[in-house]
Amino acid sequence: MTARIGIDVGGTFTDLVAVVPERGLVVHHKEPSTPADPSLAVADGLAAILVRAGLRPEEVAGVTHGTTIGLNTIIQRRGARIALVVTEGYRDLLEIGRSRMPSSFDLYAGKEEPLVPRNRIVEIPARLGPGGEPVTEPDAAALDRVAARLEAIGADAAAVVVLHGYTRPAFEEGVAESLRDRLPALPVTASATVWPEVREYERALVACLNAYIQPLMEEYFTRLERRVRALGVTAPIFISASNGGSMSLRSAAERPIETVLSGPAAGVAAAARLARESDIAGIVTFDMGGTSSDIAVTVGGTPDLATHTTVGGLPLILPVVAVNAIGAGGGSVVWADGAGVLKVGPASAGADPGPVAYGRGGDRPTVTDCYLVTGLIDPATFLGGRMPLDVAASAKALSEIALGSPTSPGGDAEEVAAGALRVATAGMATELQKIMAQRGLDPRRFTLVPFGGAGPTHATMLAEEVGVAHVVVPPTAATFCALGAAGADLRRDFARSLRRPLDAAGAARLADVLAELSRQAHDWLAGQHGAGLAARLSAATDMRYAGQAYELRVPLPVTPDGTGPFDAIRLDAGAAVAEAFHAEHERLYGFRDQRAPIELGTARLGVVSPMAELPSVTVPAGTGAPRPTGHRRVLLAGAWHDAAVHLRAALGVGDAFTGPAIVEQDDTTVVVPPGWSGDVDRAGNLHLRRRKA
Repeated sequence: MTARIGIDVGGTFTDLVAVVPERGLVVHHKEPSTPADPSLAVADGLAAILVRAGLRPEEVAGVTHGTTIGLNTIIQRRGARIALVVTEGYRDLLEIGRSRMPSSFDLYAGKEEPLVPRNRIVEIPARLGPGGEPVTEPDAAALDRVAARLEAIGADAAAVVVLHGYTRPAFEEGVAESLRDRLPALPVTASATVWPEVREYERALVACLNAYIQPLMEEYFTRLERRVRALGVTAPIFISASNGGSMSLRSAAERPIETVLSGPAAGVAAAARLARESDIAGIVTFDMGGTSSDIAVTVGGTPDLATHTTVGGLPLILPVVAVNAIGAGGGSVVWADGAGVLKVGPASAGADPGPVAYGRGGDRPTVTDCYLVTGLIDPATFLGGRMPLDVAASAKALSEIALGSPTSPGGDAEEVAAGALRVATAGMATELQKIMAQRGLDPRRFTLVPFGGAGPTHATMLAEEVGVAHVVVPPTAATFCALGAAGADLRRDFARSLRRPLDAAGAARLADVLAELSRQAHDWLAGQHGAGLAARLSAATDMRYAGQAYELRVPLPVTPDGTGPFDAIRLDAGAAVAEAFHAEHERLYGFRDQRAPIELGTARLGVVSPMAELPSVTVPAGTGAPRPTGHRRVLLAGAWHDAAVHLRAALGVGDAFTGPAIVEQDDTTVVVPPGWSGDVDRAGNLHLRRRKA
């Protein structure tokens, strides 16, 4: 059997998807999350989905797990007690940062606390020159002194950053190894080993963040593996990565920083696959879960990767799928400020106690409560009827929100709920339009692909607000990130900064670096579970005209060379590299400068090894005009409507209907407002189309 299971741990629910290609089977399941120990919900959900899919534990070929534990640890600042070892004279590296004010308009804005306080930063006589030549090397006495200081600090982990360490990663790794020899119980991270890219501050943060979350992540991975094995599942466990791929459990334990944005990235990867199969040129993914909503843009079936992002207010220079948070989630709290103005979020009720309707002690109404009061979701069929909701409690909590003035006794629950949904939608639309405008894109030319538990429910509200006329809801929308994890390929990104002109010597050095990175990719793949040499390589480099402040990432024309795909890489002539940069600069800025010198920045190489093909879902033919199973009153666009209710499981290929309508699944609800129509394609995707301007 080649059955694979994907898992996505969210703040409210833990989603699981089992994929069995031999049977053409895709089974999904949602389990309430257990924030105190997320592995408990994973184990319970895994046991449940094995039963639902009719699988024996030994029939599972692989388990891929996405988690936000590392991300939440960074945001909440509850990681390990770490120390930082830096080149002499650079103890204030994190304090100085980029010397930027938190706010240009607030002279009293407080500076964010550095990740490592100054009293836990230790200097060492180790330094490289810009060309990689050793300027200062630590002797045994210096290493003994640093080790003694780390022991006195009582650090749980440490990071090492040497000036210009990116030019010769082996030098910095040697310093880290010497400290490990003296302190065997202390995990020591070398920054150039994690990510050898120029800029000491950002590179130091990558190393510190890796050390910061490593003890917690290792402990979690140990618990996770123990609980999975206790169920009789002996298959390899993989962890979703922030770049949309996956890695072995051991790799994730060594470099947990590469997993911090794994959940959203897996969903975007699954959506990119949907776009390729459905021949859709450009999509905007809309992932609305219990805590937040995220978007990402995919053009040509390939998710955009960003080389710079922000995590918990700190810059992160690792490649990640470009995902942007745009607003509230289903658990976001609805409230009124001191002036009686209706607000949504940013606080979330989470999984415990959750929305008021859950009946778990929550007393603050949420977006989910608004869906319930406006009739968009059925209290009796939530989660397939496994979790009945209390609509009366939701209405009572919403009616107690004081609108208009702090002394107001409250408003009509239905009006408050409808207003809160409009507020949430307006906030999402504003952020989406801003993000698209920054990239020169028009959202009206894209298709919206919603997923997450609340994404299909809120999708057409957002589409109406921004002018999108086409929405595609996948069959397993509520567990789409878990589906993406189940089909995630092994993927790893490598980089090395060059900082030299693009001349004959520069082009030769670029080719040598790419060949070295390809060998590193081969070694990494060889250490993954059962991975062969079948893989795809991609290469790029950051370049700029001499004197420019910013660089462009430009794909490179590279071809495999030698007896195997990793033995060497031959780079086309430097003229081809220069032309690739000129063309990209002209595409973005409308001009090129053939006479200006070009500078090379960071060389980048990505390796992808396909792990699993998701089966094509077989959907039976429909009648063309499905009969609704019932009707219910829903509040949409400020008016009540009698909406037809359809069951997603009963819809077949070719079935079509018009709004107002509700399509119910056991883990989410799709809202089709007036003026929209719905139809089902061969893959079971539900296409919603706006019929009027």
